[in-house]
Amino acid sequence: MQSIFFLTFTSSAKFIGAGLATIGVVGAGAGIGIVFAGLVIGVARNPLQENKLFQLSLLGFALCEAMGLLALMMAFLILYS
Repeated sequence: MQSIFFLTFTSSAKFIGAGLATIGVVGAGAGIGIVFAGLVIGVARNPLQENKLFQLSLLGFALCEAMGLLALMMAFLILYS
């Protein structure tokens, strides 16, 4: 038998851990903003390189979004395991 204190403690620890794991989503949002700000600045400086800069910005967007999704996945694993 587990005590009510142990069950309450573990469930509250899960909620705190899931909340802390979602901080990574904020970093992904900031990263995406920085990537597209760099795209705008780069196109403004050199419009002829627009296609290459857009390809690289999509790669940066995908990597930032993947990190955000991994952070969200970890939060759900902590919460529902």
